[in-house]
Amino acid sequence: MKKLEEKVAIITGAAGSIGQITAKLFLEEGASVMLVDLLEDELKLVAEELNSEYVKYCVADVSKASDVERYVNETVKLFGKIDIFFNNAGIEGDVKPIIDYPEDIFDKVISINVKGSWLGNKYTLPKMKDGGSIIMTSSLSGILGSVNLSAYIISKHAVVGIMRATTIEAAPRKIRVNSVNPGPVNNRMMRSIEEGEVAGHAEEVKKHLENRIPFGRYAEPIEVAKLVLFLASDESQFMTGTTQVIDGGMSAQ
Repeated sequence: MKKLEEKVAIITGAAGSIGQITAKLFLEEGASVMLVDLLEDELKLVAEELNSEYVKYCVADVSKASDVERYVNETVKLFGKIDIFFNNAGIEGDVKPIIDYPEDIFDKVISINVKGSWLGNKYTLPKMKDGGSIIMTSSLSGILGSVNLSAYIISKHAVVGIMRATTIEAAPRKIRVNSVNPGPVNNRMMRSIEEGEVAGHAEEVKKHLENRIPFGRYAEPIEVAKLVLFLASDESQFMTGTTQVIDGGMSAQ
């Protein structure tokens, strides 16, 4: 039997690398999947590439309550229930010291990464089946600090707080709530951060970061997706309230 046989999942940030690869794994393991993102053209492309009758999509701004309520209700309308919520949408913001950080960008990062994560749980939880699973995307930056990414670091610490608060409230219904906390991942977001650190020297920044990782490389999106799949499946049935670090040993130093 497939790991997610007859399960229904919502994935926010589905147009990003981790979101779309997780969607593919979920489908392969028997789930029906609602893809959610703000970027309609990219979302359509992901849905077309997945090419499955068990995939639907909903364009939504995760920082707006009305949009969140709409994607939740649309999922129930189309698939009849919600078993899994991959609360994954997020942005990196600017790469600048606190004293130079633009307030409008700070507000945007907090709105999407913090409010969006909180709204997702707020509206999804009442519609979820008992015994379901919520997986929230935080980051190694949700546990540690570093320079030039203050808004992102603050937001990802907050995601861990939302996860822990939701864990306690969801426990009576045996709904598991966990976060995944990746170190650097080989995707668009890290290309943006690398370029933001030293414009025109992104490759050098990448090599510097890789040298700080005991395994000597970034995580691949598929590796994060496999961890999400484990947390979504019944194989993790007694795990809740945890921060699952996937960083090649970076945080061990």
